[in-house]
Amino acid sequence: MKEEILKMDKEELGVTSYIKVWNSRTHFFFETGKRETKGRVRHTSTCIPSSVFFSHIHIHSFPPKPNSMPIPCAHFIASEKAAMEAGLPLPSSSLSQLILTQDDLKKIAAYKAVEYIESGMVLGLGTGSTAKHAVDRIGKLLRQGKLKDIVGIPTSKKTHEQALSLGIPLSDLDSHPVVDLAIDGADEVDPYLNLVKGRGGSLLREKMVEGACKKFVVIVDESKLVNYIGGSGLAMPVEVIQFCWKFTASRLQNLFQESGCVAKLRTLGEKAEPYVTDNGNYIIDLYFKQSIGDLKAASDSILQIAGVVEHGMFIDMATTVIVAGELGLIVKNK
Repeated sequence: MKEEILKMDKEELGVTSYIKVWNSRTHFFFETGKRETKGRVRHTSTCIPSSVFFSHIHIHSFPPKPNSMPIPCAHFIASEKAAMEAGLPLPSSSLSQLILTQDDLKKIAAYKAVEYIESGMVLGLGTGSTAKHAVDRIGKLLRQGKLKDIVGIPTSKKTHEQALSLGIPLSDLDSHPVVDLAIDGADEVDPYLNLVKGRGGSLLREKMVEGACKKFVVIVDESKLVNYIGGSGLAMPVEVIQFCWKFTASRLQNLFQESGCVAKLRTLGEKAEPYVTDNGNYIIDLYFKQSIGDLKAASDSILQIAGVVEHGMFIDMATTVIVAGELGLIVKNK
């Protein structure tokens, strides 16, 4: 597994530096005791689009910090082209401040994922807030003529509607059984790039499309990184048919009793109406207190239960994961 990290060029800055995300804002810290430091930053890996570079970082004078404590940089100014591409506000002067939110970082990560696309490709179009940025970008590049002859296969009705509104030509797996590239988010990512997906309810179509692709690029923020699948304490969804769903939920809960599993029907609204997927099924959310162990064995056991349609574990499917977080962007490749 290859890991790349966006770093500043300390030879130019003369300091050790890194990006720090704190309270949903991006700040820069330079490990130095100097009162003022300025320099140019360039990205030294492929974790963001090649057009993106950061420049003219200024640290205004602060009182001396004892023991070389980090000094927060008040001004993060991206290149005009990068800011425009990501739809970020442009600084009006050298004293202007460009603060990147977590969503901004996700957007830049999504744009990096779109860089993998070439004209003529068949694309799997993911579902969710991060994938939405990628789909928007694809639509824009098509309108600009920078991408041509693209065919998209959406993983949900919502993405289908978004893609149509952007003028992205659409098809399905019946017509294109091999997908060149899929871009999507995830709810959990373990150290081996196994995923949990489907908290948005689209796990079946996502797995069908992304299981047929040659390359699967996943975009997440660092809160989605876990030590083991289920480690966030949040839901691992299982799509089931409506018929006797309580019976199916009971069998699923008993299957992982040793992991402290609790199975709950996903509901919506004050009336707690069952959530219905695009395929007309229900979702049973499984919550684990401990690791479920061998994921492939767990997968086989779940799928052997009559009434189960599919589960939200995406095992050995992701080829690249782009993480937006404290170090900016990290690209992990299998």
